[in-house]
Amino acid sequence: MAAPSIAMDSNHQSNYKLSKSEKKFLRKQIKARHMLLRHEGIETVSCATESLVVANGGLGNGVSRTRLLLVLETCGVVDTLLMPPAKPYSFVRFKTTEESEKACVTLNGKEIMNDLGQKIILYLNFVEKVQWKELGHQALPPGLMVVEEIVSSDDEKMLLESINWSEDTDYQNVQKSLKHRRVKHFGYEFHYENNNVDKNKPLLGGLPDIWDSILEKWLNEGFIKHKPDQLTINQYEPGHGIPAHIDTHSAFEDEIISLSLGSEIVMDFKHPDGVTVPVMLPRRSLMVMTGESRYLWTHGITPRKFDTVQASRGHKSGIITSDAGDLTLSRRGVRTSFTFRKVRQTPCNCGYSLVCDSQMKETPPSFPESNKEASQLEQEYVHRVYEEIAGHFSSTRHTPWPHVVEFLKALPSGSLVADIGCGNGKYLGINEKLCMIGCDRSQKLVEICRERRFQAFVCDALAVPIRSGSCDACISIAVIHHFATAERRVAALQELVRLLRPGGKALIYVWAMEQEYDKKKSKYLRENRISQGKKKAINSGTSVQELRVEQMPNVDSQDPACSVPSISDFQEGACNSRKVTNSKLPIHTNRTSFHSQDLLVPWHLKGNPGKDKPLEPSGLGAARDPSAVFHRYYHVFSGGELEAACRALTDVSVLQSCYDQGNWCVMLQKV
Repeated sequence: MAAPSIAMDSNHQSNYKLSKSEKKFLRKQIKARHMLLRHEGIETVSCATESLVVANGGLGNGVSRTRLLLVLETCGVVDTLLMPPAKPYSFVRFKTTEESEKACVTLNGKEIMNDLGQKIILYLNFVEKVQWKELGHQALPPGLMVVEEIVSSDDEKMLLESINWSEDTDYQNVQKSLKHRRVKHFGYEFHYENNNVDKNKPLLGGLPDIWDSILEKWLNEGFIKHKPDQLTINQYEPGHGIPAHIDTHSAFEDEIISLSLGSEIVMDFKHPDGVTVPVMLPRRSLMVMTGESRYLWTHGITPRKFDTVQASRGHKSGIITSDAGDLTLSRRGVRTSFTFRKVRQTPCNCGYSLVCDSQMKETPPSFPESNKEASQLEQEYVHRVYEEIAGHFSSTRHTPWPHVVEFLKALPSGSLVADIGCGNGKYLGINEKLCMIGCDRSQKLVEICRERRFQAFVCDALAVPIRSGSCDACISIAVIHHFATAERRVAALQELVRLLRPGGKALIYVWAMEQEYDKKKSKYLRENRISQGKKKAINSGTSVQELRVEQMPNVDSQDPACSVPSISDFQEGACNSRKVTNSKLPIHTNRTSFHSQDLLVPWHLKGNPGKDKPLEPSGLGAARDPSAVFHRYYHVFSGGELEAACRALTDVSVLQSCYDQGNWCVMLQKV
């Protein structure tokens, strides 16, 4: 049901007594208006126009173009509907102002079902004009080719029926199901922990005979240049995905080819400079990665049940552009991928030596010119902040993380272990059979360690005064993400490796960009402290989607530092303290998802639990004020980023890479 009071002007509202439900709805609509202005720069107007912004009616809320049009067209002729990718709102322009006014009255507060079967509430506001800044034309990553209808529908059926998922799991060419999918390997077993194979352990039987004629045909037609000797079959249910990765250079030849059967999918390709290109892989299509797309770009599939696709292109291959006037949602089906590789028998000599494990240089890349500025940023927004908050910080850090405890307890008795960035020393006493020593940049945190009778000293993680090769193990828990450039993060990782003896292991944790993974929210998001008012809304049956507006940052704060800048703000040199003060780095809202990888995270000192107060853009504005808010610099890692950084190190083998409660974790070994 709509709220008629919303369509009234201020004079009418002053003479009209609003009901309790109308007041509640009006507050939410106003909050939606402020949210759009603060976070998206969308300014609404009070007078009626032909154009409206529809909050909660966007692709990011699981609302497809078809579904929203059915709702909007009940009020008149829709001239334009823009649905920006991944956004929880859309823009609509009607033929006449009368029709848009009707929509504002009729649809404001209307409850609809999105394509996921969830209830959402629409909030509409007038805007001057409908517009959306689109990205320039994107090209496929160099070396990437997608061939449509590479097999017939009859061949598709035959190939899918040829897979015996239920055969004896003792057979060598069958791998037990992974957490999110069923998988089989032929020729060689593909190891997901390092994107590699054991060349000395080929599987019996080679590739299934059914593929001989198909592969020969692809060779003769010029789609591929090598006959593969390794095949991995994966079956993905809707909602499953693939972490972003690059198949190890030294493991396979130039070509990586993948056949998609059963359903189409959107695969994301990401360049090291941050450019992401979503590519549609239609059903029965063949994807061939060579050159730059194979060696330099990561590829992965976001875990979700719907993909954003071009409405006009249907299921055609190609880039999913940012044309907001031509985007909609496509429900995923069960997809089976057949990925073929040719195992490499000689070292890789590709032209991407900086990321090639066969050509890795002895020393890490040199620091950029912004290294001095990055160091100043860390001094101001990491080192000095932890000195000021050490006591309060320590009081909140008392529960060890289970996987870290497991790692430490699995080490042999008498092992020498260094905790680099030990904080208050909560891991230094986990296993009394170990010889553990800690170090931290904060003098006050080290003093807390010593008060607890732990061995700890002050040092910088980039220069640890411990002899090379002397440690059996190292841990770095929630430290690397405080370094302000990729080069400094790699240097900190390389310093950990320097400390290890050959065969020694290191466990590294960093904060993850993805705070919702495999449909589960991290503990960080689950602990979101909501106000009493929001609790009442939940108890009264308010839907989850309706609370989107409620969960945004407090709209009463007018601090411009809380706004989210454009991606271009972070391209070059955006990490010095002067630019931070000018809001080049966004200030994160606690207990919400991340929208930028480089940001400032508030720390509210004990005695200042309120999070609705305006945040100071400086990390040290009132050092001894018990109600001060401090800001710590973080670089939150995207999927695959930590693993890629570790693989760029010398003399290192990645043993495990995983996601753990809002963090990315890597266990590596010095070889």
